[in-house]
Amino acid sequence: MRIQTTGSAAPAMALWGGLECTLNRVRDNYFSQMERNGHAERLQDLERFASLGVRAIRYPVLWERTAPEALADADWTWSDERLPALRDLGVTPIVGLLHHGSGPRHTSLVAADFADKLAAYAGAVAARYPWAEFYTPVNEPLTTARFSGLAGAWYPHGSDDRTFVQALLNQCRGTVLAMRAIRQVNPDAKLVQTDDISKTYGTREMAPLVHFYNERRWLSWDLLCGMVDSRHALWDYLVGTGIDPAELLWLRDNPCPPDIIGVNYYATSERWLDHRVECFPASHRHTYRDVHHADMETSRVLATPTAGIGPLLREVWERYSLPVAVTEAHIDANREDQLRWLLEIWEAAVNERKAGADIRAVTVWALLGSYDWNCLVTECNGYYEPGPFDVRGEQPRPTALAALMRELATGRPHASPVLQGQGWWRRPGRFLVRPVATPGEVADLATFRHHGRNQVQQPILITGASGTLGSAFARLCERRHLAYRIVTRAEMDMADPAAVAAAIVRYRPWAVINAAGYVRVDQAEADAERCFRDNTTAPTILALACIRHGLRFTTFSSDLVFDGKQTTPYVESDATSPVGVYGQSKAEAERRVLDANPQALVIRSSAFFGPWDGHNFVSLALDAMENGAPFAAAADLIVTPTYVPDLVNTCLDLMIDNEHGIWHLSNGTAVTWAQLASMAAEAADVDGSCVEAMSSARLGYLARRPAYSALGSERAPLLPSLSDALTRYAGVRAERNARTGEIRRVV
Repeated sequence: MRIQTTGSAAPAMALWGGLECTLNRVRDNYFSQMERNGHAERLQDLERFASLGVRAIRYPVLWERTAPEALADADWTWSDERLPALRDLGVTPIVGLLHHGSGPRHTSLVAADFADKLAAYAGAVAARYPWAEFYTPVNEPLTTARFSGLAGAWYPHGSDDRTFVQALLNQCRGTVLAMRAIRQVNPDAKLVQTDDISKTYGTREMAPLVHFYNERRWLSWDLLCGMVDSRHALWDYLVGTGIDPAELLWLRDNPCPPDIIGVNYYATSERWLDHRVECFPASHRHTYRDVHHADMETSRVLATPTAGIGPLLREVWERYSLPVAVTEAHIDANREDQLRWLLEIWEAAVNERKAGADIRAVTVWALLGSYDWNCLVTECNGYYEPGPFDVRGEQPRPTALAALMRELATGRPHASPVLQGQGWWRRPGRFLVRPVATPGEVADLATFRHHGRNQVQQPILITGASGTLGSAFARLCERRHLAYRIVTRAEMDMADPAAVAAAIVRYRPWAVINAAGYVRVDQAEADAERCFRDNTTAPTILALACIRHGLRFTTFSSDLVFDGKQTTPYVESDATSPVGVYGQSKAEAERRVLDANPQALVIRSSAFFGPWDGHNFVSLALDAMENGAPFAAAADLIVTPTYVPDLVNTCLDLMIDNEHGIWHLSNGTAVTWAQLASMAAEAADVDGSCVEAMSSARLGYLARRPAYSALGSERAPLLPSLSDALTRYAGVRAERNARTGEIRRVV
């Protein structure tokens, strides 16, 4: 399969894929995305990628992995297996040689031999795969030079303009020489040159720096196109760094214009500069070129959003008159906003194409997600952003993004109802500071109303209006711009089939979440009939109604379906054997719901705590400890606590992904209740000495509980760690207490 780059006939816009393969160096450590996402060991991923309908994929044959010591010792085994396999699957590889890398240890971005060594490696790759046609020798040279030469985040950790410019020039020279070496083998080889299509806005006082940034963003493409000489807007800046003008003029005299300009676009690509630094958090205050200023992504500060990627694509096309592709489209967000982001970019590209710009493709990034980009991949903290596949399980799991990709690739209608909502970058709650109103430059909301985001949204029907879970779902649906309707028992008796059917007809939901039920574990022993009605009969009736109406259904079970005889965490396939009435009602509900509706999603969880109700164990424990009161907790019952916001957000993602069956969701750490109280005290920085660890027998429980009911998962551990959850909970609690204290002082 070929990617059209020339000719009068306009090819259909294509869907491409991209594999996050960053191999960056931080001091003496290399951080490899492919080792962390598992693709380094999974050949079968290639068929997963092909199943998405992509015509091409940005695929790594990375210099540092293939020839880390010397080119003569290169190990081609990995790419020998994969590149031909992609070709056989009908997917064109766009071969990447460096992805935010600085090369093997024997060179670097500022070394005099960098370009020649990269070219030698590129020639060897071309000789090995003479049929390969499309190459990105260096991904995002401008961005890499900024992070490595100005920000000091990556090797060689420069923090000055000279290092930045030298790193940029070396990468551009390396690209020219690499393509020269590749074309000696394959004269038809094409350059797909990627970089971040940033744009900067700002206050009038920031105009000189805004102008500088908006000229600098073009540098990698300008240099490769031979456009940089003494007439260039940044010539004085470039030579003023001490760079030999001959290095710049060499690129002018040896142009290597891209066959396709690859535009990468993120929520952080458009920036706002502001001279009023006191209005911004300290983390967004900077000094550059002796200008003290605030720098924040426009979506977090501008009262009216920018028009997004469309006008930026038009700028690229008008500046270079070369074919353009979006080579990275990704956002770190909840699932519905990942879908909305991709669709908005796809539609913008289609519109610019209709207006006359030669837009060839949109690339979904990253197919296997990415790790730790929230800290610019300078540490391994385990922060993961899923993509079309989620790799946190034993095998990659397709998400709703995969379904949307297949729809885009085949021209089918978009099925997900969550696409009807606005993305967070368009919603009022996006601001991190007081919104700034701007004239002219920034688009009106009408610019993107054609995306259909103003349609009436189908809701999610939520039961349990008065409960912890139901109210949490309502709160987070509101925050995520997911339409919902939460109903009380009086509005819909879940155990009455006629009442359920009437509610579905009235509210026309696309999904039902059963967050209601009988929750009093001890009282259930003497109230079995009511417990089974609420916990077993009601969810079964809901499940049946949902399968009849073609709706997605989610319901909740408990760790109390197990007998506690294990000493390792229970997984989804472990046999249930409840020891009390409450657990029996939940175990029977699981069986009946999944028999009635195999597409139902059943969530087992335990030991809820969260910031929105004051009656959960952690809140009660901290209330007592903050007042110096004794707090008794069981030291012989082991559970896996669950932070309600994490649980609800993950449930919504799984529901949007159309997942089904039993899932275990908890924050993953097996602790006694007494240990949980102590961990909460440490996270909240309160004195935990008043925690009284005692046996469950002394606590006077009426219902028998399993001694060990910790939950693990054989499907995927999706929630953050317990310590992380407690830290976030403590932060929310401290903010609330501070606000309460302020109100009391005012009153």
